[in-house]
Amino acid sequence: MRLLDGLEVVNRDKRLKVARAILYLAQGVFGECDNEGDVLHWSRHNSFLLYRLGTFTAFLELLNMEIDNSQACSSALRKPAISLADSTELRVLLSVMYLMVENIRVEQEMDPPEWKSCRETFRMELSFPVHTEEPFALLLFTMVTKFCSGHAPHFPMKKVLLLLWKVLLFTLGGFEALQAMKMRKREELGLPPLPEDSIQVMRSMRAASPPTYSIELTEQQQQKRGHRSRRPLVKQDSLDIYNERDPFKNDEAGIDEEENDDVDSGIEGELDLMERDAIIPTMPAQRPPIERVSFPKGLPWAPKVRQKDIEHFLEASRNKFIGFTLGQDTETLIGLPRPIHESVKTLKQHKYVSISDVQIKNEEELEKCPMSLGEEEVQETPCEILYRAMLYNLPQYMIALLKILLAAAPTSKAKTDSINILADVLPEEMPITVLQSMKLGIDVNRHKEIIVKSISALLLLLLKHFKLNHIYQFEYVSQHLVFANCIPLILKFFNQNIMSYITAKNSISVLDYPHCTVYDLPELTAESLEAGDNNQFCWRNLFSCINLLRILNKLTKWKHSRTMMLVVFKSAPILKRALKVKQAMMQLYVLKLLKIQTKYLGRQWRKSNMKTMSAIYQKVRHRMNDDWAYGNDIDARPWDFQAEECTLRANIEAFNSRRYDKPQDSEFAPVDNCLQSVLGQRLELPEDFHYSYELWLEREVFSQPIRWEELLHYQ
Repeated sequence: MRLLDGLEVVNRDKRLKVARAILYLAQGVFGECDNEGDVLHWSRHNSFLLYRLGTFTAFLELLNMEIDNSQACSSALRKPAISLADSTELRVLLSVMYLMVENIRVEQEMDPPEWKSCRETFRMELSFPVHTEEPFALLLFTMVTKFCSGHAPHFPMKKVLLLLWKVLLFTLGGFEALQAMKMRKREELGLPPLPEDSIQVMRSMRAASPPTYSIELTEQQQQKRGHRSRRPLVKQDSLDIYNERDPFKNDEAGIDEEENDDVDSGIEGELDLMERDAIIPTMPAQRPPIERVSFPKGLPWAPKVRQKDIEHFLEASRNKFIGFTLGQDTETLIGLPRPIHESVKTLKQHKYVSISDVQIKNEEELEKCPMSLGEEEVQETPCEILYRAMLYNLPQYMIALLKILLAAAPTSKAKTDSINILADVLPEEMPITVLQSMKLGIDVNRHKEIIVKSISALLLLLLKHFKLNHIYQFEYVSQHLVFANCIPLILKFFNQNIMSYITAKNSISVLDYPHCTVYDLPELTAESLEAGDNNQFCWRNLFSCINLLRILNKLTKWKHSRTMMLVVFKSAPILKRALKVKQAMMQLYVLKLLKIQTKYLGRQWRKSNMKTMSAIYQKVRHRMNDDWAYGNDIDARPWDFQAEECTLRANIEAFNSRRYDKPQDSEFAPVDNCLQSVLGQRLELPEDFHYSYELWLEREVFSQPIRWEELLHYQ
């Protein structure tokens, strides 16, 4: 409590000293501990203790003061190069807040009941702001836009983005919580349960061998010509240069620690075990030496059919057999042959009605009959409150996040007009020795990787939660991401050697927290830094790649105009290169992106990529009547693409104005028809009105003849 009182003092240096002392407590009083487990235990224990004493609220006030500190902003703007020293106070505050959010967020079986109640109180506090204040996540979004606009270049963006991601994860819920909410919402709407749990299906999927490229095939054919006599024929599957030295064959995958050796940098979190299980399925085992033909037990996903697909099928059948159509009628089958009856029956058995379909239908009815249906009851969920708070500045938030993502992408070139995201990693004095330079280089790369990880994760979380809350909220965010060139940006990110990115070793394990605080540090040499750690791949980068692929899938699914963007930007070879990563979940999302554009890539591409086509068939969900492999799509009319986006935009604007713009003088407001009450209303008149009152009566009333007979004339 005495430390918290110290936060109230006017002297800035004394406040910083007290904040550092609280950070030491939040980091687990490592000076008193003998091993890493003790540090983590006390860090968690102290986080709950600090929260109960009101530390988070006190730090929130200090954070608001630092954000509004115009002196720090102006001094940072005047400096030619911004360094760690410009953001010391902010980094200490954000580190304490991050440690509290992350420690309280993660549930453990042994937690006492008071900790569980603390967790729920904290979640409510972050989700539902009191006294009409904004949610905490919105304050962090504002910091991001302020940084990108150039008004506050000293903000430590890595820590801000990590804290924002964890706050969204805490308040909105992770993927497993989202799945439970989805099932509950389907039950409330009277929809049948989901055919399968997508997380569980993905955990059981195995990675496929990557497709062989024409260059590799040519080289291997030339080698075979040299010693053809002794070598038997081999299948295409084994012509894989990655099978012998595959970095994903090791089951004992190391855990990527993301903590720095800096005292106040315990902010970076890693994937906890639950998340890692959901994100990373089981790695494939070594292939047996003898190749056998094995037939799959069954396709992993249950096929789905939309209402629109049944309507299209019946429309084509009626045109063929009867000569006219019945619009959206899917029940009348008179005059159609027996096989068509069987087909319609099969389609209806696999019909899937999504929550989005129900929401769109409800929205159409509300637009059509606003008076008779009355006001819509909107449930006050954390997601709804966040959307309402973000609504008017949402385009700026999305542009700012994508700007930072572009600056952090490994394929980006350093430009003079790009934003400086290294403000909280560059020291005041630049390194002078080779060892210091190598250490800084590793730290800069690691810094960029963490930024990519946090942005990709929080964007995916926002998209998934907004889609469940209301489809038009999701579409609004999606459209602004598309308008801000998110699709080419993600493709640019993947236009690199993705294997080297995923096997990158941009971390120094002996400097990871809490290892560096408990054990004596060995002497670092250039050789030991070059060797890196024992992990054969980087969990962080794999997580980022999967998230970016999922975002790209969300943006392009069922949108022909955006699918054509994938084709125009020549994404097929870029995505096909990403299949070299033998990880089932990543391959699934790459194959999904290839599937939606296959019909536009031409017969020759399909002919020369039969192995990829087989992988799509085996791993991606089937949509009955979806001729993705042939190109006979009636929706693929290029002249409709612009109209499709415009219609969607009009629907989004109608939804936002109906639900969030509440005009006071609406044309549907009731009118007072009582003469007594109308004449009895007090009107605000100008001060000088009584001077010219008689003149006004003479001019406007007495001298104007009233033609009562005109009321009887019909115009």
